[in-house]
Amino acid sequence: MSTAQHKIGSGFGATSTADEVLAGIDLTGRLAVVTGGYSGLGLETTRSLTKAGARVVVPARRPDTAREALEGIDGVEVDELDLGDLESVRAFAERFLASDRTIDLMIDNAGIMACPETRVGPGWEAQFATNHLGHFALVNRLWPAIAPGGARVVSVSSRGHHFSGIRWDDLHWARGYDKWQAYGQAKTANVLFAVHLDRLARDAGVRAFSLHPGGIMTPLQRHLSQAEMIERGWIDEHGTLLTPELFKSPEQGAATQVWAATSPQLAGMGGVYLEDCDIAEPAAPDDERSGVRAWAVDPGQAARLWEVSAELTGVNAFAA
Repeated sequence: MSTAQHKIGSGFGATSTADEVLAGIDLTGRLAVVTGGYSGLGLETTRSLTKAGARVVVPARRPDTAREALEGIDGVEVDELDLGDLESVRAFAERFLASDRTIDLMIDNAGIMACPETRVGPGWEAQFATNHLGHFALVNRLWPAIAPGGARVVSVSSRGHHFSGIRWDDLHWARGYDKWQAYGQAKTANVLFAVHLDRLARDAGVRAFSLHPGGIMTPLQRHLSQAEMIERGWIDEHGTLLTPELFKSPEQGAATQVWAATSPQLAGMGGVYLEDCDIAEPAAPDDERSGVRAWAVDPGQAARLWEVSAELTGVNAFAA
């Protein structure tokens, strides 16, 4: 049964923190994998999960940087993973599977945003390849460790999915590149991935969610100049936030993905897009800040994207 895309009244909200949504939840003996779990929201997610008792594996493109950022946090291990390189994804998954451990919480947190036109692998557009295809391949390769424990898989999307649906006729932007629309397509793909994974995996007890964490100033903005952020009305020339009400702290930004991964309020649910620690409502036609666009939760588009992604990556744990 599909979960309705409507709020459930969780009791949490935009200002809730990761520690607050984990209050009273004991994760002792549980294993989480958090991609990019050493920077920005990922770091706060790792910190809060370990405080609740979980052991967290952090796959990182820069392992030495990750170890430095995570120093002093108990219960963490770092391994190497470059989501833009499918051989790196394969190698990480093989190393993990060789450890014969079960994954309870899989949080696909790592990503890039609004980068200059960049090509990876066989010429794939980098945002679609890194944010979506890399995580697609990773989850499918890790499926033998995800399936046994009835895990939750959390795909971190963004309100950026409002910017663009899937460009079926030009996935990799061969005909002109727009960094924000390319980001939007990648974030829509993150939502569609969770929609179809939930349909495929629910009989195994695995449920999937996607989410918008909120606007947060983190290293995700590394590709934006100060002039661009001033133009968008985020900061002034001194770097001071002009619209603080539109931004969350990292602790608040990590809350929705932690809630998605652990909350008993979501038991028996899945395949939905979350924001502010609740299920999001469908987006109003003139609202680009909240809710979820119909194109991002369409089951037909989700199934189509799954097949395309499996063909591109050569990986599909659910192939007949």
